[in-house]
Amino acid sequence: MRTPRSASGWTMAAFGTLAAALGAAGLIAPAAQLSLLGLAAPDARGSGDLTPAFVTASSMAALNMGVYYVLAALADWRAFFRWTVPFRLLTCTVFTVAVIGGRAPDAFIGVAVWEGLGAVATGTALRYERRAEATAAGSAGADPATAGTPDGSGA
Repeated sequence: MRTPRSASGWTMAAFGTLAAALGAAGLIAPAAQLSLLGLAAPDARGSGDLTPAFVTASSMAALNMGVYYVLAALADWRAFFRWTVPFRLLTCTVFTVAVIGGRAPDAFIGVAVWEGLGAVATGTALRYERRAEATAAGSAGADPATAGTPDGSGA
């Protein structure tokens, strides 16, 4: 079985797996998904209530996004990982503002926190990996005769 090859890849795989699972759950059991988000899931809906259409659309988007994230993680596509960080922080901000402004129920703060923490985890892992690679590249190019001495003289 193939697994992610980096810490940043693991953060993407974890986020993607959960997104895909929640997307599938929303397609299979939309009322449960609404309940999870703190939204009403009445037995009967009024004329013109398009909630089921929005749940279907957002669930399908989550399923697709989750699959993209997992595939990117398995390919260790770090450029993609970097692109997600600011947009996940933006999502965190928008959902937080929606809760504060009364446009979304309090349960949505969980989505905001998940997005924010995921972005920070991925960004932190990417930064650590970049520094480790720079250190390794610097060590690989060092002259063994002068390596380890403060002035590079070897003495």
